[in-house]
Amino acid sequence: MSPKSSGILKGHFLMAIPGLPDPNFAQTVTCICEHNKTGALGFIINRIHPLLTGQELFEDLKITCNQAIDKIAIHLGGPVQPSGVFVLHGPPFDWHGCLKINDWLGLSNTRDILEAVARQEGPENFIVLLGCAGWGPLQLDNEINDNAWLTIPVSQEILFKTDVKLKWEMTMMQMGIVSDNHSDNSGKA
Repeated sequence: MSPKSSGILKGHFLMAIPGLPDPNFAQTVTCICEHNKTGALGFIINRIHPLLTGQELFEDLKITCNQAIDKIAIHLGGPVQPSGVFVLHGPPFDWHGCLKINDWLGLSNTRDILEAVARQEGPENFIVLLGCAGWGPLQLDNEINDNAWLTIPVSQEILFKTDVKLKWEMTMMQMGIVSDNHSDNSGKA
């Protein structure tokens, strides 16, 4: 069941409906980290920066990093604050300013976690993101009521273990939607 208009989307994935015309969000999976009366904050988890390497990012931040950091994909988290660096991560949650999303997921963007990730001493599970997605008061609720998004609870497997190219398809499959037999039209029952 979808938590439509309940204001309780924190800890859920938003999946763009098939055929969503907005190029910023077409075929995206967005992890909602905060949702309240002032709006919503989320991060697209299935788009990778095509050029920026982990080493380049951490060098730009003047953070010393392990050479293996280059293997870390830098995700494009959304069109808002495109130069902001964020980390969606598993435990521990004792980083400065960590926003705990649920029992196994947190969001941080302070230097302490970035330095730990750069040294490969951070959380076991994490995603580094540039930018975020944001919605004003009731904006996301209205978009869901207009059938622009589908929702399911966040999955550790999809967030941290699934290949980025398969995340949208896998979340759709969890909802029972197979990508080759969907309609690009949405409606209300």
